[in-house]
Amino acid sequence: MQPALRPETFPVNTPAASQIFTTVLSHGPLTRLEVGRRAGLSPAAVTKAVRPLIEAGYLVEGADEDARPSLGRPANLVRVDGGRALFVGLKMTGDEIIGVLTDLCCRILVSRHTPLEGRDPGSVLASAADLVQELLAEAAGLGVGVLGLGVAVSGDVDRGEGTVRYSPFLEWHDVPLAELAATITGLPVTVDNDVRALTVAEQWFGAGAGLSNFAVVTVGAGIGCGLVVHGRVVAGAHGVAGEIGHVTVDPAGPPCHCGNRGCVEAIASDAAIIRRVREATGAEVADPLHAVELARQNVAGVREVYAAAGDAIGRGIATVANLLGPERVIISGEGLAAYDLFAEQIRDAFTAAAFGSAARCDVRTRPLPFEEWARGAAATAIQSFIRSDTN
Repeated sequence: MQPALRPETFPVNTPAASQIFTTVLSHGPLTRLEVGRRAGLSPAAVTKAVRPLIEAGYLVEGADEDARPSLGRPANLVRVDGGRALFVGLKMTGDEIIGVLTDLCCRILVSRHTPLEGRDPGSVLASAADLVQELLAEAAGLGVGVLGLGVAVSGDVDRGEGTVRYSPFLEWHDVPLAELAATITGLPVTVDNDVRALTVAEQWFGAGAGLSNFAVVTVGAGIGCGLVVHGRVVAGAHGVAGEIGHVTVDPAGPPCHCGNRGCVEAIASDAAIIRRVREATGAEVADPLHAVELARQNVAGVREVYAAAGDAIGRGIATVANLLGPERVIISGEGLAAYDLFAEQIRDAFTAAAFGSAARCDVRTRPLPFEEWARGAAATAIQSFIRSDTN
């Protein structure tokens, strides 16, 4: 692969500047007064941080042409120039890599899918290199530099070290993915757990924007959870904070690949549902869509499998609400294709298990395609570029 454009650094590297930029990124365009109010900073601090960002082209300021006519000049608004820089995001699954090219505002400009020929790190990285090369070629056509690559992988990921400690779907152990990907692409690389990456995107650009405390729960091949506490995505001391997929909800339940029994994931993941539908029907269930079809055909015993899955998910979400008291829980993931089959059980189990005012948590669904997970990876690259305290 040809070397990427010479890496560029963010023009200011202070907590105040990062806070102001992310405030404008998530909520802009804003007046300087609004920026200071949202960021909790003085006008002088805003001016000091904004000036070099405008000079470097990351922020632009101009009159609000859409404002209603009034006495005096229209207020000047500060906004991010999304076309100032580009980023690449990759979401790796056990079967394919989804790649996106985004602008600085994390808007997807180009998306690509490539199947995996194998799951060993060398084979996956070769496929990733080809996909990144395609996206870099697209960026070159736009005449804008790519300033970072984000990679999202399921499992136990140490973002600070850039290491995939364990990924069950890729069957990886202790892979120094950031180092390897940086070597083959020439880009600064951020590697994170896929659910945490999706949570970053939801925090800055999605259903979590403006919230200090919320959670993203993903349902599908696994059961994941990303946590935002006091405005920060939480990884925990060992990088596994939010693993509600391995919260035990039925001690006598089915075994889980983690070694315990009755985990949410052992009851509600795609593989668990398929296995239990096969047991209930004796049918050769090919994939999650086949299982959903059987349930909607009212094949005996199948709806009960989904009801149990919904109960487990609801109890897992209640555990999050009881421990952290989030303002909102966002349910997403490919498993939402079956949401009508277990929505009632999720709500009932959550209400029954949530303690006191924790039950007031706003639980909502947000179906997102895999491109959005790759966008989350790009969001982590943007985050690493503009903030020095994320790894």
